Amino acid sequence: MGFYLGLISCGLFLLLLINYSSEAEVVTVDVKAAKGLLESGYVYVDVRMVEEFKKGHVHAEKIFNVPYMFKTPVGWLKNPKFLKEISAVCKEDDHLVVGCQSGGRSRHATADLLSAGFKDVSNMGGGYLAWMDNKYPLKVEENVGRGFICCNKEF
Repeated sequence: MGFYLGLISCGLFLLLLINYSSEAEVVTVDVKAAKGLLESGYVYVDVRMVEEFKKGHVHAEKIFNVPYMFKTPVGWLKNPKFLKEISAVCKEDDHLVVGCQSGGRSRHATADLLSAGFKDVSNMGGGYLAWMDNKYPLKVEENVGRGFICCNKEF
């Protein structure tokens, strides 16, 4: 029994270590810094659901909406095609700022992107709510169907 308990403890420690390692790579910038990065040519990746994005989002010259999670009847589920969809529109050496509603989903998405080999990815702390609080420019989409959105075009 003691052997199995020790084995389980070691396994849990390794899982925590792996999770900590991937999260430790994430660089979070405040919205003022994120705005500066976007103005200098960074791409903004909004990982909120399409419905959230259409109601209003960061106004940026280069922007993609690729949901990181979906709300389902059984709860929130990670988008299984997230990395594939991002890779279809971004290169690993692109400069990215990732945002969501408040900073949680984007932190996890940023960690996944870094783990997948993307080199310059920053999480926007506070998300869209902090962007609005600072009264930075917003954009609202109209008549956009389902899919991911880039530069105000649907794909």
